[in-house]
Amino acid sequence: MVNAMKGLLISCDIPMAQFIINYNASLPPSQKFILHVLDNTHIFVQPNMGEMIKSKISEFRDQNTYEKPA
Repeated sequence: MVNAMKGLLISCDIPMAQFIINYNASLPPSQKFILHVLDNTHIFVQPNMGEMIKSKISEFRDQNTYEKPA
């Protein structure tokens, strides 16, 4: 018998995948969103979490962006 799940496939580089996995691990069990880690660059997540993940990635990039002082 086949088990099917509806979800969102995220394809990214290895560091970003690790960021997403670590963020998921920091959440309480009731809020975890990763359904399956397929490989180093592909993660299958709950379909309604796409915007939240984009928001956290954007915050992470803003915190880690170097701007040369004027």
